[in-house]
Amino acid sequence: MTAVTIVFIILGYMSGSVLYANLFGSLFGKKELYQNSADKNPGTANAYIYGGFWCGTLTLIFDLLKGFLPVFLYLQFAPEPEEWGLALVISAPVIGHIFPLFSKFHGGKGIAATFGCLLGLFPYLKPVLTFAAAFVFFSVVVKITPHYYRTIFAYLFAFAAMFVCKVFPVVGTGFLMITAAVCTRLFLSKEEKERLEVKPLWIR
Repeated sequence: MTAVTIVFIILGYMSGSVLYANLFGSLFGKKELYQNSADKNPGTANAYIYGGFWCGTLTLIFDLLKGFLPVFLYLQFAPEPEEWGLALVISAPVIGHIFPLFSKFHGGKGIAATFGCLLGLFPYLKPVLTFAAAFVFFSVVVKITPHYYRTIFAYLFAFAAMFVCKVFPVVGTGFLMITAAVCTRLFLSKEEKERLEVKPLWIR
């Protein structure tokens, strides 16, 4: 593995370790804003709910960028991107967000960061569109509640869809690492888990 690849893996993890919900929550006078939430998650959704529009919007933008920039810049500046190296660069920001060095390894769920990492593959958009379609499918067509289970189903479905749609294997490997990290974070969560409900669109 080249020095450039190692540097971008480390930078990706460090980028992910910055929890912008905490940063912008403090900036807008909402320190520890997510502590009032059920899932205690320092992420975009709670930034909107408990911090307000601007806190949520800025958190969303920077959570996307924390994933986008390391992946995009690696593809631009690495002389010859390595397959395993790229997979680790893709997953590093999300792993950093979930297990952040700067917050005692207790972070968010990594959804916005995942979108950012997949957007970093631009102009190759098949992975991010597949991931977005999975969330839309389990939110609208077959509605799964609560969000805890919807997230798990969306990640697993997206990974399977990427395999079927023949997404580049290295991207699939990176997304598998992300899926494993997200599922681990959810399984370790101490939030109270409501009963799983599955409601198809055609059943009212």
